Amino acid sequence: MPRRSTSAVLTVTALSLLALSACSTSTPSASSTAGNGPTPATTAPGRSEESRSAPVLSSEQLRSRLLTPGELGEGYVPKPQRDAGRDDVTVIGCPALEKLGGEAGAGGSLGFPRRAKTAFTYTGSRDAELSTELYSDTPTKLSTGTGRIFAAMTSCPVYQVVIGSTPVKVATQKLPAPNLGNEQWSQLLTFTTAGRDSVVKQTAVRSGTVLAVVSGSPGLVDAHIEKTLAKATPAA
Repeated sequence: MPRRSTSAVLTVTALSLLALSACSTSTPSASSTAGNGPTPATTAPGRSEESRSAPVLSSEQLRSRLLTPGELGEGYVPKPQRDAGRDDVTVIGCPALEKLGGEAGAGGSLGFPRRAKTAFTYTGSRDAELSTELYSDTPTKLSTGTGRIFAAMTSCPVYQVVIGSTPVKVATQKLPAPNLGNEQWSQLLTFTTAGRDSVVKQTAVRSGTVLAVVSGSPGLVDAHIEKTLAKATPAA
């Protein structure tokens, strides 16, 4: 049976769906994705990392560490944020995500209370978008919550998400993640709705008590993940 959730269980999915109508519609060829096997994140943090980690940041502190249009470069325009959390979301055909939905209702998954988010449209390329979200919590909580949601999403190569009354087919593929921070996750998602495909890349990097999640057109994500993390963790 599909489960419904309006909480954090699909934070990563909902974040990607914001780009559904604005990201590139090109689907990667087999040659561009072949050989991209799983890239495991580094070992989960232990007590030694907890003891020497930086303080947990407030949402206000995180907002001050988001990249601005000027820092991204020419052609980036802020995009009004749509509150995906207000939509009724149903997952069909992915038991791992359905199970996680029940846990998220109790505050699991990426439901970290300290967060900040921003989104941009890139006018230099038609239908391109970039969104970034910063979280802060203890290393163990960030590691466990992020690893669990990414593992659940990539455990189902194809599943369906119904947002409100709109059905969306989702295909996922785990990708090699950049060698940044303490832990890294990356995936490629292809959303199909009304006969149209939209490709979104998501890369998440944890550095100490800060997690940076960058989503959007694959080229833009690759171009800005390092810059996003650098501003989010200036003392790291």
